[in-house]
Amino acid sequence: MAMPPSAGPSSAGSPSANARSGDAAGALRCAVCGGESRQPPFRPGPPEQAPDLDLRPGEPLRGTMARWLQQCPHCAYAAPDIGRAHPAAADAVAAAPFRALIADTSHPPLARRFLAWAHVLEETGALHAGAEATLHAAWVADDMNRPDLAVAWRRDAVALWRSGPPLDAEQTVRVIDALRRAEEWTDAATTAEALAAHHPPEAVAQVVALERRLIAAQDTGRHTLASAAPPAPRPHAAQPRASRRPANNGGLINWLRKLFKK
Repeated sequence: MAMPPSAGPSSAGSPSANARSGDAAGALRCAVCGGESRQPPFRPGPPEQAPDLDLRPGEPLRGTMARWLQQCPHCAYAAPDIGRAHPAAADAVAAAPFRALIADTSHPPLARRFLAWAHVLEETGALHAGAEATLHAAWVADDMNRPDLAVAWRRDAVALWRSGPPLDAEQTVRVIDALRRAEEWTDAATTAEALAAHHPPEAVAQVVALERRLIAAQDTGRHTLASAAPPAPRPHAAQPRASRRPANNGGLINWLRKLFKK
């Protein structure tokens, strides 16, 4: 699924800078304000547990969210790589909405970091990437037992997804899951029904079927992709060992690479 958020969405267009300083101490120059800071590199390992239905990766990657984004200590610009920025990022960071977001101590600091990144993405036109970062803030709220914030940020993520380009089937499943977990039952059911009517790929159809059952039960809980897949038949003892290996979920791996590549 995902690795740390990728610099692909982070640039949201041609980056205005790739401002890594060349000193041996490893200081990084912020592409927005030019301030230097130490930013430890993050090289995520693959998740070993199944991801959630909204593609939040399983452990051990799940527990590394505090390292997914860098943040400049001078201007508070946050991104997977603060040495890169969209040409319009500086205006977004200097504007009052961003400054108010950073100053809002009612929100957990890690969530504010993801929301800061989401705000820059939204202001620079990368709406789907902004939805992703907003959903990450909701994951932080989940971990901190703040369902009020998790619900609000899931609703914000859905709004951003729907404001951007047309969604593919996998993105629509994530919208459905966000709606379900935000208790938007009618919208979640209608969206799931519409996706099912378009006969999506089998893997997507299995997840949609599970989501529809969860919506009918008004279940707002966390569920994994593993719970959507039918149990694999047990291999015959004579079956070659290599064929017993689980199939690689290429879509998930590709999504993770896009999310976390530097």
